[in-house]
Amino acid sequence: MTATQGKTSAAPRSRAERRRDTEHRLAHDVDIWVASASADGVPYLVPLSFDWDGEAVLAATLADNPTGRNLTATGAARLALGSTRDVTMIDGDVEVLAMDALPRDHADRFTARTGFDPREESTRYRWFRITPRRVQAWREANEITARDLMRNGQWLA
Repeated sequence: MTATQGKTSAAPRSRAERRRDTEHRLAHDVDIWVASASADGVPYLVPLSFDWDGEAVLAATLADNPTGRNLTATGAARLALGSTRDVTMIDGDVEVLAMDALPRDHADRFTARTGFDPREESTRYRWFRITPRRVQAWREANEITARDLMRNGQWLA
């Protein structure tokens, strides 16, 4: 049987392996899915370029688009990396920063990594620093039961 017929194709990874894979993806991927919701619960999902500093995800978007408004209003986001057969989900707390409030070296690092500098845009962007509170990662059904890698901001492995 194939994986799509219900059987998994690989042995489950340990938590430590999944953490290493997750940290590698955070350090090397450039785009991340950002899910937010309005105050009245309307969901919104967009891909954004990001930088990972080892502690938080840094993204930028327009201050007055749905994502910018939602992240500012709720202070929460759900992030996703990878495909449905190798996913990392991150629930995080959002810190909103004006463009000039972020240290220059952080903004320069974001620009170098993503190829995009929101400081140069004529429209009003904001920085969104998202600190993970919960991290989950799994490939197949055999990794679902131990998918939590972080709880309450603390790594489990």
